[in-house]
Amino acid sequence: MNDAHILSTIGKISSAQQTEAYVVGGFVRDAIMGRNQKKDIDVVVAGSGLEFARAYLAYEGEEQGRLIEFEDFDTARYVYIEEAEGEKTKVLFEVEFAGARSESYRSESRKPVVEPATIEQDLSRRDFTCNAMAQKVHPDGSLGDVVDPYNGKEAIINKKLITPLDPDETFFDDPLRMLRAARFAAQLDFSIEESVLLSMHKNRERLSIVSAERVQEELMKLMGAKVPSIGLWLMHGAKLMDQCLPEVTELAGVEEVAGYTHKDNLSHTFAVVDGIAQQGGNALLCFAGLMHDIAKPPTKKFAEGRGWTFDMHEHLGRKMCKDIMRKLRFSKNDTHFVSELVRWHLQPIALMDNGVTDSAVRRLFVNQGDSLDDLLTLCRADITTGNQKKKVKRLKNYDELEKRIAEIREKDELRAFQSPVRGEEIIEECGLKPGPTIGKIKKAIEEAILDGKVQNDYESASAYFEQIKSEFVAGAEEWEKLA
Repeated sequence: MNDAHILSTIGKISSAQQTEAYVVGGFVRDAIMGRNQKKDIDVVVAGSGLEFARAYLAYEGEEQGRLIEFEDFDTARYVYIEEAEGEKTKVLFEVEFAGARSESYRSESRKPVVEPATIEQDLSRRDFTCNAMAQKVHPDGSLGDVVDPYNGKEAIINKKLITPLDPDETFFDDPLRMLRAARFAAQLDFSIEESVLLSMHKNRERLSIVSAERVQEELMKLMGAKVPSIGLWLMHGAKLMDQCLPEVTELAGVEEVAGYTHKDNLSHTFAVVDGIAQQGGNALLCFAGLMHDIAKPPTKKFAEGRGWTFDMHEHLGRKMCKDIMRKLRFSKNDTHFVSELVRWHLQPIALMDNGVTDSAVRRLFVNQGDSLDDLLTLCRADITTGNQKKKVKRLKNYDELEKRIAEIREKDELRAFQSPVRGEEIIEECGLKPGPTIGKIKKAIEEAILDGKVQNDYESASAYFEQIKSEFVAGAEEWEKLA
């Protein structure tokens, strides 16, 4: 499955049905921008999108994927899947088909009233002009000239997010587009036209009609950007954050008492998210960065002799994080992953302050398990001080901690092994009955491997066994005489 194959199939169906078909949106935009990113394909047809999609299913068959139909809107999505034995199916790619249409909306709903329209009318309902372009698919699968009625190419050149229609109309019709604006600004490194930004602020309360699942989806796409803070600051500035993550908004601001101030926790948090992204962390780990200090506002106190404190914010943060993620309909596994990172994000630095003992590192293993590397990524990103000497020192401390973790992991893995020479073989070779002597021989082989005297393989262990067995056999015989 690839773009050429998909376009060729679309061209054949278009010819057979004598129906014009166009690729639209992000696929066209990314081609113009030279972004070689795997992109799902949106197809608009001058006819029934559902009928076209069913014809596509007939060509591709049900072995490669499945068709999901939305009859009320004359749309359907063909989903290419990869099935793994004993695992959930993995979505590889999606092709969405829709008839060219115009839409009208009621104030309380995102579900539109749909009517047939021309391709130009269809493009007017797109979110931004850079996505309001189309290319006709010819019968041989090649693409025609770009249909660009709203100057999307110019917007790309100027790196601007502009709505095809009046932004108030665009955002009234689909409030989720306001979050998409923040996300595209981060993903594409575009600025948002001033009238669009003002409209986002004006229409922010319309986000209340958007489902939690869709809000979560947009947030996670934003978290996957190279510099998520671009979108996060836009959300904060337009007060969209107040609508979907008010707890994050509460992080903003600096308070002063008796000349003592604390850092702006919102700026710090956004810097942590960027730091995780720069280390290659995935979207969920970036979201953990967004949540890591979420309980600082309710735990903030000024203590004489100590200054500003946020005692136990990691404990309350775990609870708040769970509540937030449930509200946004995250899965149980994702909620557990993020909330546990929030709970333990202070542990590594506390461990270094108190001395890195083997037992303390092992407790870290038990608490974090497979998430330990993610925790350390979060902790490294949590160092946002502008003091470069302090930053270098703290990062070096984490280097030392990771080195100790690797050493202890290796040591523990060695101790978890059993002698390559098994008990049955020892009994047969020594002519002994099952008993404590057999265990002592195995223990001696294991200790020799741990001490580096013997390689951890059967041949080396067997040779060592031949060297020591007479000593243990003699000892066992002597014990039997005394008994």
